[in-house]
Amino acid sequence: MTYTGEVEVGGPADVQDAGDLEITKLAVGPMANNVYVLRCTLTDERLVIDAADEADRILDVLDGAPVKRIVTTHRHPDHWGALEALRAVTGAETIAGERDAEGIDVVTDVLVATGARVRVGSCELEVVEIVGHTPGSIALAYDDPDGVVHLFTGDSLFPGGVGKTWSEDDFATLVDEVEAKLFGRFPDDTHFYPGHGNDSTLGAERPSLPEWRSRGW
Repeated sequence: MTYTGEVEVGGPADVQDAGDLEITKLAVGPMANNVYVLRCTLTDERLVIDAADEADRILDVLDGAPVKRIVTTHRHPDHWGALEALRAVTGAETIAGERDAEGIDVVTDVLVATGARVRVGSCELEVVEIVGHTPGSIALAYDDPDGVVHLFTGDSLFPGGVGKTWSEDDFATLVDEVEAKLFGRFPDDTHFYPGHGNDSTLGAERPSLPEWRSRGW
């Protein structure tokens, strides 16, 4: 079946083939958070991005497979509500941005910053810090064997705009960071996976950057 990235709470997961990495997307909880389960197709090892809620549904997707790491993209509680339960069952190492970990009520085993690498089997994801939505949000970038970048953006970037901020200064910081660190670095065919809602590509969103700046959200 063709991947669409359109998932609903209580509905089935959607699966994207990214070469040596298989990406399973699941929507959970009252805020319809996206959970991403990444599987290395060469080793069968898994990594979870944002254990947001409904640990039982995430475990169903995992189906008893080994999970080495759980990454939390930022400190907001709707993104780590199932983290403790999932960690207890899997024994996975927990990872978060070094400036956001103090706001997560589960012990973070590994603190990361821009340039760090997070492995899932033979695959590697690069950490990119994005300040503005929170002080220490992180995105994760994976370059597949065909040269397509897959970018997990948490709540920093969505189709149609950047994430929510609580002041003009925070918005200016966030839009600057997103433009410089994501749009300024990765090509138009980069596929990004946000913390809520549907996916998009940087190319589809790039023309709207001036509009986002002018409207202030």
